[in-house]
Amino acid sequence: MKPTHLRLRRACAAAAATGVLIAPAAAGTASGASALERSAPSSAAPTPTPTPSSDADTGFTPLTPAVAAQLDAAVRRVMREAQVPGVTVGLWAPGKGSYLRSFGVADKATGAPMTPDLHVRIGSETKTFTVTALLQLVDQGKVGLDDPIGKYVTGVPNGDRITLRELAGMRSGLFNYSLDEDFVKKFEADPQQSFTPQQLLDVSFEHPVLFEPGAEFDYSNTNLILLGLVVEKITGRPLHDVITKDVLGPAGLRNTVFPTSPALPAPYAHGYTDQTASGKVEDSTHWNPSWAWAAGEMVSDVQNLRSWARTLATGTLLKPATQAERLKTTPMDIPGAGYGLGIFDVQGWIGHNGSIPGYEVLPVYLPSAQATMVIVLNTDSQYKGQEPSTLFGEAVTGIVTPDHVYPGHKPVAPKAG
Repeated sequence: MKPTHLRLRRACAAAAATGVLIAPAAAGTASGASALERSAPSSAAPTPTPTPSSDADTGFTPLTPAVAAQLDAAVRRVMREAQVPGVTVGLWAPGKGSYLRSFGVADKATGAPMTPDLHVRIGSETKTFTVTALLQLVDQGKVGLDDPIGKYVTGVPNGDRITLRELAGMRSGLFNYSLDEDFVKKFEADPQQSFTPQQLLDVSFEHPVLFEPGAEFDYSNTNLILLGLVVEKITGRPLHDVITKDVLGPAGLRNTVFPTSPALPAPYAHGYTDQTASGKVEDSTHWNPSWAWAAGEMVSDVQNLRSWARTLATGTLLKPATQAERLKTTPMDIPGAGYGLGIFDVQGWIGHNGSIPGYEVLPVYLPSAQATMVIVLNTDSQYKGQEPSTLFGEAVTGIVTPDHVYPGHKPVAPKAG
């Protein structure tokens, strides 16, 4: 499926969307009611054991010790098959309990365990922050969603007709710069180099537009680079400053940062990717994320992503009318999935996923159950064409929300014998 993330070599698959050392569950807790950039079916997703029926009112299965054990088994199976070094999975639902556990390692060199407090790069989850900053300006009357991008940024193909709404909704028709083969080769040759927003746009604009504005859905990082520039032009401030002060501050996200260098705040998980010049898995922890900028440069942790998923889905930083515009979705490429303004709705789960070399995240919110799911992992290496975050999301939701399986196909019933 398409909306999700921000890769280099591979198309940005969405919402959907290699280490081999796997350690026992580490530094996590599980609690239940008592104590305690294309996604398709894949053999990597475990077939869940039959679970207790989910609550008829919310569609969310109570997180009992038995269900927690099923989740443990499902997560370990995906880790084993997809060769994921480390992952943290969190589930929270009022009246149904919670589940928060980390598995595997955060650093393959030292064997340090994955833990819930570690910072990770969040890839295209950054888009949700950039678009929120833009929508705050809409609320202030400083910009209009139906303004043409050419009003703010010159030299954009079809700039007099592509609106800010179409950019945020991935319907501009502009080529995704991160799919340019020469750009990918240049980046892989030196992952420490810096890129400016204009350099990224120059790569995109060398390609013809793909379709007329608004005609189709096509996930493009180029759109967010342009929106980041709009935010800077209107505010007169750097994008990282706007997001830090106007979005992260009001949202209370103290462990989320928009970095201005490759440095990661401690503590952090190491990231591993096969998006390398050699094709072999490498440690990408300190690669320069400037190539992703407004589309994917940010860093966060599990608890901040948990808080943000709810804030994003419920629109507490925006006027109700603006949030309503944000949540108006247009179809993506799988049944039951739509993309709004820097946000998706996949089988009822609202949010966005993210992928950048070395890391993937999946923070989403299910309004019908007031439930939040956050999955973070320290690899983006695909397994049989599937994003590992998508595989975990499918495995987990197949157990706890069988009527809302992410990304959209229900798991096959287990065979006897």
